[in-house]
Amino acid sequence: MKNAMWRILQVHSIKISTISVLCMAAVAFLFPDGSAVAAVSPQQGAAMLLDTYTDNRAKLTASSFGVPLFLNSFEQSSRVNVDVYGVFDFPFNSVVTALKVPSSWCDIVSLHPNVKACTYSKEPDSGQLTFYIGKKVYQPPKKARQVLYQYRTVVQQRGYLDMILTADEGPFGTKDHTMRFEALPLDGGKTFVHVSYAYNDSVALRLAEKAYFATLGRDKVGFTVTGTDKSGRPVYIGGPRGAIERNAVRYYFAIQTCINTLHSPRKTLFRTRINQWYDLTSLYKKQLLDLSKTEYLKSKSREHENQVILQKQVKTRE
Repeated sequence: MKNAMWRILQVHSIKISTISVLCMAAVAFLFPDGSAVAAVSPQQGAAMLLDTYTDNRAKLTASSFGVPLFLNSFEQSSRVNVDVYGVFDFPFNSVVTALKVPSSWCDIVSLHPNVKACTYSKEPDSGQLTFYIGKKVYQPPKKARQVLYQYRTVVQQRGYLDMILTADEGPFGTKDHTMRFEALPLDGGKTFVHVSYAYNDSVALRLAEKAYFATLGRDKVGFTVTGTDKSGRPVYIGGPRGAIERNAVRYYFAIQTCINTLHSPRKTLFRTRINQWYDLTSLYKKQLLDLSKTEYLKSKSREHENQVILQKQVKTRE
């Protein structure tokens, strides 16, 4: 009995880390591989995003999230994809200011409970981000799993922003992680954004998912409604697609939080951000609520201190 329980706990720990890595959302456009990014010109990219906004205005207005936001996810062969689209109530230039440097992405991803720290190194128009992935409860960086992403700005021009992060390999044999963020200005000082992610899964990952979602993760659901139950209440998608949807929304709210707090006092900025992020995600208890606010704030405060130390070490090496 003890051995069986230990195996379940091991699966739970592994899965929590894996889901976070696979949904690092923070931010990819859905292409079959990284080479397709270069095949789309800035004009084409901006036009495609504007068409998406035009075609989905009604969906944004009637969003079940209570804010102008909708998502799509699907699996095709071994490729897993998720897109989150929404409208930020901020001017395009403010969004660019918040997201155009690698350090901003560390501020964003570190709001997620499974991200224990993030460091960056800067090069002209590019850089490298290191994500430290672990359990939702506090963990020191040395016990976390490191995932390296290459960062670059594909397009930054008046009226369109396109940023991409790529990792050749991930945990459990996964490959071709592509994360991307797009934005374009709307009338009224607002911005339409696209946050998405794609990766190729593996046999090892599918086995881990099967074990997790049959046990500790069986009640975990995403946001896509697949039907209704006998009482007429919505039934939400579970499994891997539910997991990637949950984390994509977590990172969408992290981006929104960082933009919301651009002009907050530096001294209280981090504290303001972790409070706002928690309050946003706690509106969706069924999908996103895993920790109490006290637990989350305490863990994040300690992990932020670790991140500051790690970043100083990176700068010293440079």
